[in-house]
Amino acid sequence: MKKFKKENATEQPTTASEGALDANTEVQGTEPKVEVSADTAEKHNRRAITEAESTASAETLERVKRFSAAVEKVRAELQKDIVGMEDVVDNVLCAIIAGGNVLLEGVPGVGKTRLVRSLGKTLRLPFSRIQFTPDLMPSDVTGTNIIEQDLQGRMSMTFNKGPIFSNLILADEINRATPKTQAAMLEVMQEHKVTVAKQTYALSEPFFVLATENPIEQDGTYPLPEAQMDRFMFKLLVGFPGTEELVGIVNMTQITMDETAEAVIDGETIMEMRELAKTVPVIEDVVKYAVELVSNSHPERNSSPETAKKYIKYGASPRAAQALITCGKVRALMHGNYNVSYDDIDALAYPVLRHRVKLNYNAVAEKLSVDDIIKRLISETR
Repeated sequence: MKKFKKENATEQPTTASEGALDANTEVQGTEPKVEVSADTAEKHNRRAITEAESTASAETLERVKRFSAAVEKVRAELQKDIVGMEDVVDNVLCAIIAGGNVLLEGVPGVGKTRLVRSLGKTLRLPFSRIQFTPDLMPSDVTGTNIIEQDLQGRMSMTFNKGPIFSNLILADEINRATPKTQAAMLEVMQEHKVTVAKQTYALSEPFFVLATENPIEQDGTYPLPEAQMDRFMFKLLVGFPGTEELVGIVNMTQITMDETAEAVIDGETIMEMRELAKTVPVIEDVVKYAVELVSNSHPERNSSPETAKKYIKYGASPRAAQALITCGKVRALMHGNYNVSYDDIDALAYPVLRHRVKLNYNAVAEKLSVDDIIKRLISETR
């Protein structure tokens, strides 16, 4: 099996980040760290830096600095309304810029709705919330045609837009809706358009859906099929806050329950940031590493590691490899770099693969989580 080595986060190339970041924007990845020789790390750094410098102009590097500065401003504003959740906030911002959607799993009351509302204010984008229930119909989400009568008594058909026609959508407890409504919602997420009575309506960009699931209550729910789960770029886990964070939440809400974040960027800026992310170079070894990591999640492959063959029932789809590279570019820019490192791929492997890898009974019997398996896959793929 081909082995891949990674550079430490403190040693990864900082071509565009020199002077652009401060201590508040250091890498906060939760991926495991391994030690590599100085020669190996220097070799990877030198190759990545050369590749980045050869494709980046001074104007591009300046845009990279503005990119990371804009993200830091958004973080600072969100901290006015959100206590903790740094990793969740960073991953949600990464998905928005990359053009993906996020599935958020967490118990009620941990700030999911507040996060999306604050994002709407900070990014100066319209926000809409859809509370999913078993009796929710597809037309309640997308909208429907209605008959209207004008002042002259003439009848006409008019399309009444549903709550999906917004930029930021909170799909609260999406697993409570019936499969028919789920399918309509996920089709809109994939296509970014709505078709009603042979008429197609395009959604305004940027368009982002944050769907939530309650991991505790399962009565009256309709779990999302694997094919529909694959439409989400990330799956993020929101745990119960720690004692200090809970004190901060209580003190904050005693002052006001309203969001106080102010707008710092707009939708047009996000689209420009998305276009810049597409230009970020990725060296061939990093692409191969991302692809091999996804391929190693398939137990049916002869070359897959023992972890996959023993604990995984179904592996990740090609969308996972696409998401690793696409979001790796955004994450690199968020940290002021104009090249994707192995650290970026390792950090993103958890939210990208978490909902795409299905474990078998061996993993359940040994009480292993999906994150445990992903950690082993990363270690065995290097």
